[in-house]
Amino acid sequence: MMIEISEKAESIINQMVIESGNDRTFLRVGVEDGGCSGLSYNIKLDDTITNDDHSLQTDHINVVWNTQSEPYLAGLKIDYVEQGMTGGFTIDNPNAKATCGCGASFRTATFKGKREKCDE
Repeated sequence: MMIEISEKAESIINQMVIESGNDRTFLRVGVEDGGCSGLSYNIKLDDTITNDDHSLQTDHINVVWNTQSEPYLAGLKIDYVEQGMTGGFTIDNPNAKATCGCGASFRTATFKGKREKCDE
């Protein structure tokens, strides 16, 4: 499997998809230049598939990524962690050789991307 999503994360994402009210909605996972480490994750709900996309159907959600992002996503793990009264998604990327403090930006051993100042 290209991308692994924990049961908890899948449950939260599934609820977000249901709340969107659009039965074609899926989770789009991507990587783009930017962030303080050079590459940033772009994870959002979407409903438009292109010819450049690949997909993975889990028990409850469809996950889509484009060809350009694929080398950076192999082995990616998405989880949802609750801490006290709040919670949030976490990303474990075996391709990341360095990450920023906020965890939204990374670089690999072979590609550093285009670094930008963080908006923290």
